[in-house]
Order: sequence, then structure tokens, then C-alpha cells
Amino acid sequence: MQVRLQIVLFSLSKVKCLFDPRFYYPGITGLNQANIIVGISMSELNSDATIVIVDDEEMVLTSLSSFLLLETEYDVHTFTSAKKALDYINNNDIDLVISDYLMPEMDGITFLGHVRNVKPEVPRIILTGYADKENAIKAINEVGLFQYIEKPWDNNDLRIIIRNGLEKQELMKKLQAKINEINSAYGELQSLHKEIVKTFV
Repeated sequence: MQVRLQIVLFSLSKVKCLFDPRFYYPGITGLNQANIIVGISMSELNSDATIVIVDDEEMVLTSLSSFLLLETEYDVHTFTSAKKALDYINNNDIDLVISDYLMPEMDGITFLGHVRNVKPEVPRIILTGYADKENAIKAINEVGLFQYIEKPWDNNDLRIIIRNGLEKQELMKKLQAKINEINSAYGELQSLHKEIVKTFV
């Protein structure tokens, strides 16, 4: 029993490493370090992830979707209406959401706040002009945004931010699976302990 408990505690210590900057692996930084701890390889990442993009300007949607469809294997869905996008998100599995900040029907921060309520595990990215940058930065903390992207954006930067967001989501899925595995093992350990006590005491 002591050995099994030590395994559980060791696994929990690995989870702690993901959030403690004192844990450092030379030559490995950021999400890559966390991937090694939890056990994710780059090949496991969702290359055909479903991405939702919301902007009231068709030109912006066309530019973003065209780039992603040409350069990636992502399944991209675009909306000029935040309400229609929410309907889609409520009824479908998605992996990442990108929204404009200023939209007539609903501003991007409010929209992404609704997304967080229904799909809290999905990374949320906001597009913003320079004038709105300060509000976008505040929103990162207020509604838990993953990142903001300034207009006009750089396509390479955009691709990296999206990839990192998807990597984070996959990491959190694996992390939750590890936690569930540990909790299950601990529950089995407690049951075994009770059986032993019944038998020998």
C-alpha cells in the first residue's frame, strides 16, 4: 500500500510541475516542457481541429479562413453574427474560437465570455485594433482569454498562436485524464485497504 501511495503522490507531483516555474528542464521551455511531463507528442496534436472565427467584416473572415485552409488542415467555420456563432458552438464540438473585438451585434469580449460559459476548455482569442489593445489585455484576465491578436496581423504569428492554443487545449485534456487516472487509482487503493482490514482485523 505504501508503494502504491508513493506512485500516486509522484504522479501528483508531476502535475504540480506544470504550474510551478521552479521546475525546469534544460533546453525545454513552455508548453513543450508540460507536454513531456504529461506525455504528449507533437504528432498527437489535433491537426484537423475545428476553429470558429467571428467578425462582422466579410473581408476579414475571407482573409483568415483562406490562409488557414491553404496552410493548415483545420476545419474552419466563419460567422458574421455572434449569436449564430454561439448557436453553432452550443451544438458542435469545437477546439478554438477567434473573435473580433468591435462588432455591432455583440462585442467580442461579451461573446467570448458566453463561449467560456458553455465551453470553458476551449481557447479563446480576440482580434483587436491598436486603439482597443488596452481593453483586450484587460479581457485576458476578465474572461480568461488565451491571447489577443492585433490588426493587421502577421500570418506566421497567427498560425503560431493558434497552434499554441490548440496545444494548450490538448495538454489540459491529457492532464485531466491523468488526474482522473490518479483519482481512480487512489479510490481502488482505499477499497483494497478496507478489504484487507476486514480480512485481518
